[in-house]
Amino acid sequence: MHWLILMIVNLIFLAAPAPAAERVKAPQAWDAKTIVWQTADSDGTKWAVLEGHSDVAGEAFTYAAFVPAGFHDFHSHGSDARVAVVQGVLKVSFGEKMDLEHLTSYPVGSFLYVPANVKHTMAADVDTILIGTAVGPWHTHHPEEHQHH
Repeated sequence: MHWLILMIVNLIFLAAPAPAAERVKAPQAWDAKTIVWQTADSDGTKWAVLEGHSDVAGEAFTYAAFVPAGFHDFHSHGSDARVAVVQGVLKVSFGEKMDLEHLTSYPVGSFLYVPANVKHTMAADVDTILIGTAVGPWHTHHPEEHQHH
């Protein structure tokens, strides 16, 4: 009887999922049509973590962002971002305040590196999709929101 209990306990431990660090990673690929959006905001933007975890300190992850036509935003990120434009045209300007007059256009195939804490204006005149990589934890800071506190 004792050996049966041990066998059941062993089976339970063997059936438990492996910790994240021990999970087998598999090749994956995405394009603008295969992204499964996980969040959608009232402003029309969408977000998805494609692989990895955006909330784990020191862990690299891949994300996708949908920027709808007509959208603009001023912000910075808590970690470096490396971004490829896979649909549409991303418009960006860098500076201490929102700047819609000096935007540079980045069409499909463009790749941008935005260092942590660099303030920038992001906009799109057409529906635009980005795929990027960063290291967690991921935070986007909107300076104008903090001026009211």
